[in-house]
Amino acid sequence: MTPNKEASPKKYLAIDVKSFYASAMAIMMGIDPLTCYLAVVGNTERDGSVVLAATPALKKDYGIKTGSRLYEIPKSKKIHIVNPKMKCFMEISTAIIELLYRFAPPDDVFVYSVDESFIKWRSPRLWGSPMDMAVNIKESILREFGLTVTIGIGDNMLLAKLAMDIESKKSQSGIANWTLEDIPEKLWKVRPLSKMWGIGKRMERNLNRMGIATVGQLANYPRELLQKRFGVIGLQLHDHANGIDSSELNNAELNEIKSVGKSQILLRDYPGNSQKDIADIKVVILEIAEIVASRARIHNKVGSTINLGIGYSVKEGGGGFSRSFTVERATNMTMDIFKVCKKLFDENHQLGKIVRSISINLSNLMDDSGYTQLDFFESPVLLEKQSKIGKVMDEINLKFGKETISRAASYTNAGTALHRSTLIGGHMG
Repeated sequence: MTPNKEASPKKYLAIDVKSFYASAMAIMMGIDPLTCYLAVVGNTERDGSVVLAATPALKKDYGIKTGSRLYEIPKSKKIHIVNPKMKCFMEISTAIIELLYRFAPPDDVFVYSVDESFIKWRSPRLWGSPMDMAVNIKESILREFGLTVTIGIGDNMLLAKLAMDIESKKSQSGIANWTLEDIPEKLWKVRPLSKMWGIGKRMERNLNRMGIATVGQLANYPRELLQKRFGVIGLQLHDHANGIDSSELNNAELNEIKSVGKSQILLRDYPGNSQKDIADIKVVILEIAEIVASRARIHNKVGSTINLGIGYSVKEGGGGFSRSFTVERATNMTMDIFKVCKKLFDENHQLGKIVRSISINLSNLMDDSGYTQLDFFESPVLLEKQSKIGKVMDEINLKFGKETISRAASYTNAGTALHRSTLIGGHMG
């Protein structure tokens, strides 16, 4: 089929800071981020620590990239290996966003992540064409921060993102402009499918089993069959493969949360053999459940579907499981979430497997109206008291710092919350 060629009266720019953490560290150290060999790792003292960012030269010449491990980096005096400075990174990111506000009002700027943003182009009166605006933004960030950005321009946010990911990062100018007419030539030939934004490895395998290996094959696959196989996600995949994106740059709408969650790579191996080992793992599950519940309460949300994900150590071949359970009464209470996760863990954990990562997600959210449909055996007074205690804890921790009030389990050797409360964005400040 041929993509919808209806022209958009607006244009969107997707802006990504190239190797943000690594480039920012290089600038702080007074070295060229485009030519130096530098890796930012979670903790330089831990051999298995994850590489958070690598400069382009380190990626190209040594094959070290985000997700590599510290022990994979060659021992060389030419290579700088440093801890992150998250507070500085956040300050730089905030300053870059403020720079973008010179080019568009806040309602036309959407912050996608610490190093990636979208901005809407509306008219040529101030900054010329979308390309003129992109060049101006690129030069301003380079001049004021020493950082290089890549920019994708598109008729919608999806096209801008795809132009940036697939073309601009490889182009000499660092800027790429895609229209709907470019889809067959520039997008449909992309393979493997996981190179396209929004398609992970698992979905790629599912699509491959259906005989779909390229984006073009996905775009021309019967829409009704994708819907039958994947539901609403199948329709979205078909639209995206054809460059169709119905989302609009609106911070209030885009920031409406669909779920709250927390994932954590553990600071050490947690063996899963004895009852003590299992109890230690459950301490961390409880801590993460506390974070998820708190985030839901802060957003005045309750959720009914709870998901627990467990990742096993790569020493044992990796793997793990992800299981969900839907409760009858939507909740944002820590112990409700923990009890479900504990049950899911007991039912699915492979005894003896070393646990290295844990994630909890609360979805099917709705507004916390304060009204709760009670079970016959539940005390409304007790539920109200538990809810108030949770909200008071949130207020105190927000005012005086994370983990000002903590559960006793966090003070055991199994706990991680107290150490992580000293980190910014999960890493050293």
